[in-house]
Amino acid sequence: MTKIKYCFASMLFLFAAVVSAQEEDKVREGGHTNQSKFKQLYEEFATPNTYRSASGAPGPDYYQQQANYKMNIELDDENHRIYGEETITYINNSPDDLEFLWVQLDQNIRANDSKALLKNGKKISPEESVEDFAKKYVNPAFDGGFNIAHVKDALGKPLPYTISFTMMRVDLPKPLKSKEQMSFSIKWDYNVVNHVVDRARSGYEEFADGNRAYVIAQFFPRMAVYNDVEGWQNHQFWGNGEFALNFGDYEVNITVPADHILDATGTLQNRKEVFSKEMIKRYEKAKKSYDKPVLIVSQEEAEAASKEFSNQKKTWKFFAKNVRDYGFATSRRFIWDMQAVKLSNRDVMAVSLYPPEGNPLWEEYSTKAVALTLKSYSAHSFDYPYPKAISVHAKNQGMEYPMICWNYGRPNPDGTYSDRVKFGMISVIIHEVGHNFFPMIVNSDERQWGWMDEGLDTFMQ
Repeated sequence: MTKIKYCFASMLFLFAAVVSAQEEDKVREGGHTNQSKFKQLYEEFATPNTYRSASGAPGPDYYQQQANYKMNIELDDENHRIYGEETITYINNSPDDLEFLWVQLDQNIRANDSKALLKNGKKISPEESVEDFAKKYVNPAFDGGFNIAHVKDALGKPLPYTISFTMMRVDLPKPLKSKEQMSFSIKWDYNVVNHVVDRARSGYEEFADGNRAYVIAQFFPRMAVYNDVEGWQNHQFWGNGEFALNFGDYEVNITVPADHILDATGTLQNRKEVFSKEMIKRYEKAKKSYDKPVLIVSQEEAEAASKEFSNQKKTWKFFAKNVRDYGFATSRRFIWDMQAVKLSNRDVMAVSLYPPEGNPLWEEYSTKAVALTLKSYSAHSFDYPYPKAISVHAKNQGMEYPMICWNYGRPNPDGTYSDRVKFGMISVIIHEVGHNFFPMIVNSDERQWGWMDEGLDTFMQ
């Protein structure tokens, strides 16, 4: 037995010596020496400091930058184009003086000269119709991307800027000192993409009668993140990544055709101006309806509105406090319903927007799925802090933003649908509404750690 132990010990010693020699060879060759499955526990995690503790919790000097937005947005429905002017108030909570600012220009992935067109290239199918082949490979690329009209300081003086694909660096006349803030404005416009044809997280769907339903996000120049780990996080957006964003307050005025129905991130500030008297009555009823949704705009009303194209305009005004992003949806073809949800000692509104093409599936299940998600996630994590959660029906879409998300699941033209379509729709609504918790409220860095918000949301789901 002693000999066996001795032989076994000798074998372990020789094995360790061989491994050590191999590791030394890798060092000489310039290779990576640590092959441990747990190497990230002590090599890849940041060293604890005054900003972050060893557990990852905020330390005494932890900070987050803040970016507040005031925006005036106008949708040109006839030409499917958006015009915007925004004033950003950037609050430098970091200990550093900043000589320039970085701004994200996500829509530039749709520019004619976008590098994403090369990165995300498509293979030629062995069998393809002439029309599809021409659309993909012969027809000119969509003319998207931001047209930046100006970047100005609070006094109206031009600020120099440099655009690098989906990022814009704004140079400051003097450094923005620690604990100080500054305001500057950007005026811009861009063509909205047909998200059914070109597949995008934001865009419009056009129906047979010429009407369009818009789901609009990543539509404005947004401040990049500055933190204690990287400094400026100015990674390019390639169209298939996620986001790192700052919290801030949003005052947003959105002008659309007068016959459009619109909802967005934030609390509506001028309900009496944009609602009819009948819509106000229905809304008041919905605030007290905890068992089933109340129609604010019926299918019959949406279909009637779709027959006329108003040349008048209406402005919807919203305010959202302490959110990381902004999105809105608008169409004259939208049906609209709402249901109150009791969470602890407060009420939250579960909301759905959908065209007639979504029925009868959406009127039956969408808002109920939103309400169920708010209750379930709040019970198992923390109470939902926002005033509402909106589910918008968009063909082929599944994407989330604060208080609002796009979801797929459409019946057949005759109104029939399979269980697969039904439960697929309910599942995606739960998932995208659930993203309000992770990452919209928790605000994890999706650009680097996308597995974190997807993992937590999928676990909760």
